[in-house]
Amino acid sequence: MKLKTKEIKGITIIQLDGNVIGGPDVSALNEYLHKLITEDKKNIVVDLKTVSFINSSGLGMLIGGLTTLRHSGGDLKLARASKKVEHLLEVTKLLKVFDLHKNVNDAVASF
Repeated sequence: MKLKTKEIKGITIIQLDGNVIGGPDVSALNEYLHKLITEDKKNIVVDLKTVSFINSSGLGMLIGGLTTLRHSGGDLKLARASKKVEHLLEVTKLLKVFDLHKNVNDAVASF
């Protein structure tokens, strides 16, 4: 998994690229989120457009990121999930936990 970031209207967009399967990626995302929090960037959109597969460890990584941000007074929202990833979020009942948007601009506007 690779991370790319940009900022839109003060909201940090993290684009995940590749399979989200946990492992060392969990540490990388967690460290990056803590860095953003210290920079007072606590509202994050995770762009899932180029993610084709997420396993349980990857879901745990996203839940951990959400928890970290909410504990610091921020939030994490998801955008542009593929039908396969959206179905996984639905089956695992995580659509009740995450705020999922069809596109990044809608996610940014929701803050």
